[in-house]
Amino acid sequence: MSKMIYLDHAATTRTLPEVTKAMEPYLDIYYGNPSTIYEFGEKSRDAIEHVRETIARTIHARPEEIFFTSGGTESDNWALKEAASYYERIHEGEKGCILTTPVEHHAILNSCQELEEMHCGITFLKVDESGRVILREAENAIAEQENACLLSVMYANNEIGTIEPIDDLGRLAKKSGLIFHTDAVQAYGHLPIHVGRDHIDMLSASAHKFGGPKGVGFLYIRSNINLPAFIHGGAQESNRRAGTENVPGIVGMGKAAELAHRRMRMENHKVRYLRDYLAHRILQEIPDVIMTGNRKFRLSNNASFCFKGITGEAAAILLDTQGICVSSGSACSTGSYEDSHVLSAIGVESEWAQGAVRFTLGAENTKEEMDYVAEKVKMVVADMRGN
Repeated sequence: MSKMIYLDHAATTRTLPEVTKAMEPYLDIYYGNPSTIYEFGEKSRDAIEHVRETIARTIHARPEEIFFTSGGTESDNWALKEAASYYERIHEGEKGCILTTPVEHHAILNSCQELEEMHCGITFLKVDESGRVILREAENAIAEQENACLLSVMYANNEIGTIEPIDDLGRLAKKSGLIFHTDAVQAYGHLPIHVGRDHIDMLSASAHKFGGPKGVGFLYIRSNINLPAFIHGGAQESNRRAGTENVPGIVGMGKAAELAHRRMRMENHKVRYLRDYLAHRILQEIPDVIMTGNRKFRLSNNASFCFKGITGEAAAILLDTQGICVSSGSACSTGSYEDSHVLSAIGVESEWAQGAVRFTLGAENTKEEMDYVAEKVKMVVADMRGN
């Protein structure tokens, strides 16, 4: 098979042709600054507001609750840091406590680390062996924190695909009087989301995870959450996120969101079948391998494994020589491999975690490709083990 087989859709997706086409006029025809008062700038402003309405519909929110950002990382930083800042202001300097999980994306974990250095409290909720929050433990942890200001739990895990009990967590947060934020970067565009039903107060998303361009995303902020501005300057985004808007990117994200939600059911059905087929072959035909993450509550495109006796990063490099793009759960630092924080949090022993490889499929993948991938994975693993 001569063409590249791309199985790293959790890292990024191809910008869809329809998205590129939608963006083009705002690069060279309607390039006016949305903040200007003349008609030429109004075209850009109207395009932005149309996307705001589109995004709001997809999560059952109101347009004025959608704020455009540069992506999921900025949205996560804004949600956590300004929630902590807001709590401190209204409590006359008292520091709040953020409750989160040890399996979050580093945009959350590193933000928590910085806040902790500023004397904000951080409490990590316990997760089970599949990475799902243990609700009873979460309820106890919240009850023990008198100064809790925010609960932040990712919607679905980027490494192992586990979907968290967002509806239960939302109800728990509401009952406890907590602001509830979810990093939905992996979920938005792939799962139906209803912020009202699930009591979600803030939600982060990134366009390049669902067929849109890189460098643009959004943060949903419920209208009764008085989150302070994150970037100061002009009056853009209702005075909460200054800076000239990325009009082509926002337009592209809107088109991608529209397509993703229109095709969601059909594409999920297809990629789930291919994912299960690939997983079955790998688990049946390769010894000493485990599949990580929750089997039932799982993103339809995610197949993550740990192969005993190999290193995942080396396996990913060798698969690349066979035209297959996958990612590893381990990171190489100064010649040694560091286990994934997610796998460590769910109790995967290091000898297994070192061999983590993640396959994340897309709608363009085929069964023929899965057969080719299964054969090449068998070959690479056997070679690395010296079999």
